[in-house]
Amino acid sequence: MQRLYDFLRRHPTWVDASWAVVLLGMSCVSVVHLARAPGHHGSLAAALAVSAVLCVVVALRRRLPEPMLMLAAAAGLAQTVLDVEPTVADFALLVISFTVAATGARWASRFALTAGLAAATLAQLRWPAEHASLLGRVGITVFQTVPFALAWVLGDSMRTRRAYFAQLEERAARLEKEREAQAKVAVAAERARIARELHDVVAHNVSVMVVQADGAAYVLDSAPDQARNALETISSTGRQALAEMRRLLGVLRTGEHRESGEYVPQPDVEQIDDLVQQCRSAGLPVDFKVEGTPRPLPSGVELTAYRIVQEALTNTRKHGGPNTGASVRLVYFDDGLGLLVEDDGKGAPHELYEDGGADGRGHGLIGMRERVGMVGGTLDAGPRPGGGFRISALLPLKPAH
Repeated sequence: MQRLYDFLRRHPTWVDASWAVVLLGMSCVSVVHLARAPGHHGSLAAALAVSAVLCVVVALRRRLPEPMLMLAAAAGLAQTVLDVEPTVADFALLVISFTVAATGARWASRFALTAGLAAATLAQLRWPAEHASLLGRVGITVFQTVPFALAWVLGDSMRTRRAYFAQLEERAARLEKEREAQAKVAVAAERARIARELHDVVAHNVSVMVVQADGAAYVLDSAPDQARNALETISSTGRQALAEMRRLLGVLRTGEHRESGEYVPQPDVEQIDDLVQQCRSAGLPVDFKVEGTPRPLPSGVELTAYRIVQEALTNTRKHGGPNTGASVRLVYFDDGLGLLVEDDGKGAPHELYEDGGADGRGHGLIGMRERVGMVGGTLDAGPRPGGGFRISALLPLKPAH
């Protein structure tokens, strides 16, 4: 049944042609019946010709609405001139009035309304009702005018409704494009901010290498052990700086410059305890635990871990509601650092974490995903089964190539 419905929707002219055939058959019966009636003066051939033309109007009304309107008007005038009394085929006049009001040009719609309102009056003047008073004829005229007016009103209402739905679809498409553009802008802005922070980290490592190299050159002859330690520091720092630079090249734009001439110290894992204390002083109870053996981490991993915890606790304060508590877990694995931040609040709206804020509003989580991706890690954010919100991340300690 659905296939038949889809087929009919794809071929509206076939549907109209089928109805036109039915209308033609009924019209032929009606014309023959009128021709046999006593007192009939019209031509049978003329009546059949007018009926056939009106049926053609029904068949092609949706493909050629304006030409079919003019053809229907011509058929109506011919019917009046040739003294062809109204038959079932005149139903086509209502159909074409509805069609042009719904889909035709504005001039055609206004013409159909005017002609429809005048049709009943002309018919009564041409074929007045026998044995009816003047008041009765006026009543018949009004009664016959109402269907033309209703047909036009229904068609015009359908036009208005289609225009309204088209406007809604256009607005929805425009809003979708705007959301995508906002998300792209948010990602680009976050990438630029991450690039600046990593640039500071790399610059700091290079500065350390320069200082160590100067010191090694100064004590190379007098203290070779110190020079050897300095060279080892240069080697490890250089490898770390190289790994950070490889990550940086993925997002750094051409011509990116520092906004400030001074290096800004970047937060690390050790400062997470200070961050937790700050949240506690602001009224958010936070349980902070470190599992495993703490050890030095790459600067990019340290910065990423700090920012994730910072953003997670910020979201808890914003969306958790009153009387919300949070917990932060840092787990040192052999080859990575695990982060788990949970709260028991009401949680953030799902559009803030679905696809990282697909509606362009979850910029903080977008930043988290970008940061974790920069160091080659993984991140999962979403509601907890028992209520609240959870953010977990795994940051590898080996450089991401």
